[in-house]
Amino acid sequence: MSSSLPAYFFYYPTNDEKTYAMLAHILGIFSGFLAPLIMLLIKRDSKFVLFHALQSLAWHFICFIVLMGGVFITLAILFATGSFPPPEKSPDPPVTFLLFFGAFWLIAMAAGISSMVLGIMYGLRANKGEWARYPLIGEFILNKFVFN
Repeated sequence: MSSSLPAYFFYYPTNDEKTYAMLAHILGIFSGFLAPLIMLLIKRDSKFVLFHALQSLAWHFICFIVLMGGVFITLAILFATGSFPPPEKSPDPPVTFLLFFGAFWLIAMAAGISSMVLGIMYGLRANKGEWARYPLIGEFILNKFVFN
């Protein structure tokens, strides 16, 4: 055996592990970070489930932070500009409110669609037994938390 091969190269998951890893991704589409957390707690002794559940958990945590940051930034700008609450004299919503609400809505939709695409794509790959890594966070999780 060569020492240059990664540790996960020699670890092949069982069918049970593949199912739990897939569920961490697929159910995360509907429940956010709750399903990956449950799968992590149920199968915490499996490195394969740990890897996939942590990736999904990290992705949903990042989405949550971005969305909450967007909410706070939007509200801070609206209150700072005096656009919210709307003035009593005007029945129309202020333009600033519409612009920031529209931008926030687009970001939220992009996060939802990307969560759905990533959840399905990586759930199917987990069900095949692959150690598929999310962009930017997968390699970090694999090296720091699973095979450290």
